[in-house]
Amino acid sequence: MTEVDINLTARGEQVAHPWIYRLCRDFDVEVSITKANVDTEFGWVQVRLKGAVEEIQRATAWLMTTGLHVDAEQRAVGA
Repeated sequence: MTEVDINLTARGEQVAHPWIYRLCRDFDVEVSITKANVDTEFGWVQVRLKGAVEEIQRATAWLMTTGLHVDAEQRAVGA
């Protein structure tokens, strides 16, 4: 099992898109919001993705196609 902390930044209309919902629905990863600050024009969210490395890679690759700024913070591999 792998955990990755990712910072996501959204501006303008991206803020209203349901990208966290899509992460939960479309990928086999556990999504935890660890920190966030969101309003109507700008927002950032720190999420922790937990799951198989391949699924986290797929989810991260998809996030990069959304136009969000994506920055991986740390990676931890557990048993």
